[in-house]
Amino acid sequence: MPAQLDIAPRIDIRADQVEVLEGPKEFYETLKQKIRQAKKRIYFSTLYIGKAEHELISAIHDALAQAPELKVSILTDALRGTREDPSPSCASLLASLLTSFPDRVEVRMYHTPNLTGLRKRFIPKRINEGWGLQHIKLYGIDDQVILSGANLSSDYFTDRQDRYHVFSSKRVTDYYSLIHGAVCSISFLLQTSPSTSSRSQSYALAWPSSNPAPNPLEEPKAYIQAATSILQPLSSLSSPLNKNSNRSSPQSITTLYPILSHPPTLKTELPLLTSLLSSPYLTRYTFTAGYFNPHPLVTRSLLSASSPPRSIPGTIFTASPHANGFYNSSGVSGMLPAAYTHLSLRFLQAARRAGSNVKLREWKRGVVGEEDGWTYHAKGVWAYSAPSASAAEGKEAPGPSATVIGSSNYTSRSYGLDLEVGALVVTDDEALMRKWAREEEGLRAWTKEVREEELESAERTAGWRVRVAMWIVRLVGGAL
Repeated sequence: MPAQLDIAPRIDIRADQVEVLEGPKEFYETLKQKIRQAKKRIYFSTLYIGKAEHELISAIHDALAQAPELKVSILTDALRGTREDPSPSCASLLASLLTSFPDRVEVRMYHTPNLTGLRKRFIPKRINEGWGLQHIKLYGIDDQVILSGANLSSDYFTDRQDRYHVFSSKRVTDYYSLIHGAVCSISFLLQTSPSTSSRSQSYALAWPSSNPAPNPLEEPKAYIQAATSILQPLSSLSSPLNKNSNRSSPQSITTLYPILSHPPTLKTELPLLTSLLSSPYLTRYTFTAGYFNPHPLVTRSLLSASSPPRSIPGTIFTASPHANGFYNSSGVSGMLPAAYTHLSLRFLQAARRAGSNVKLREWKRGVVGEEDGWTYHAKGVWAYSAPSASAAEGKEAPGPSATVIGSSNYTSRSYGLDLEVGALVVTDDEALMRKWAREEEGLRAWTKEVREEELESAERTAGWRVRVAMWIVRLVGGAL
């Protein structure tokens, strides 16, 4: 991979500062362990915290009780975080933490500026989330941060496969803390509110006058302009991060490029991803998305890399219908697995027409809804290249030399509606390459290749119902 990408700011780190976790149980145990050890700060950005995650909240409560200097900041999405109201919800759960530590805990809830007026009034809950969400997943504790695609709920802690990278770097943790804080500053503030006979909620959402942007429900256009001015400096090449990068040090062989998407104005992931896939150093790649509905530019980049004249071997991991979170769901959402199958078929047809050297593999571990059945939510890229020392001999490195990890599903929705954060990490360190290789192979072990003929079979083909499901996919972008 190239040593420098002039697309995003960079942070040089040591390879041994990157730890790769394997599965949801290790993710949860690691998270709880680091919470118990926290001394100064905890910041979590997530779509939501499950309404029944009392153990996680208790861990944060205990950490606050044990460390008097500890402060906690939690960011979730306002629509998803209040979906179950007036029943118990993410918001009501977090309100209980505020009650215990009002001066040391802050909870913010981001609300999309795309859902206002009559839309907000009449579009029902869950469906209204199709207009945009706070989709960032960052879990910062003291001087470590976990980048992932996982939310904080029981399935993500037990049987929903994702990816999880732990960065033990103060510079990396500080940077993502800046992003977290910036989004918090343009979000609603959760406040405790005594229940009354007419109001059962234990909280209220307020827009502080100190916020550097107007209320998105009242002035959406002005809000977008203000939000852009706040977030733009964090994603640009003029970021303070670049001024102190140790580019000349021979020990700086691992580099992190932060990714930030705040539609419609900030989209650093798309150009970074297309640059990676078009790199002349690339020898093969693996791309994964639990919901395989990639943005047209992503599809074009994947096929271009694997088609003549380059014909780089490419592999796609995606969820089998039996590992799709919507499998056997009631109502129209139950048709979504068939829609994703149809999208996979269309991709393979396009690959055949282009003469592309790409294969699609479906991930399956049991059947959703049955005992020991898992869902698949992992997303990202592993990029392989020939190491410079052995390039002349045509040898390949012991593992990927770069990976992309974060919250994005790489869909049109990810680049047009949702807030997303991630990272491209590039290394020459063989130990880190092997970690990424083990991560990829661990996921591959639960996959099998599928071809056009199988997806066109009577068992996999759907009729007009798929058209309805396709419309739903286009509406919600596969992110629900």
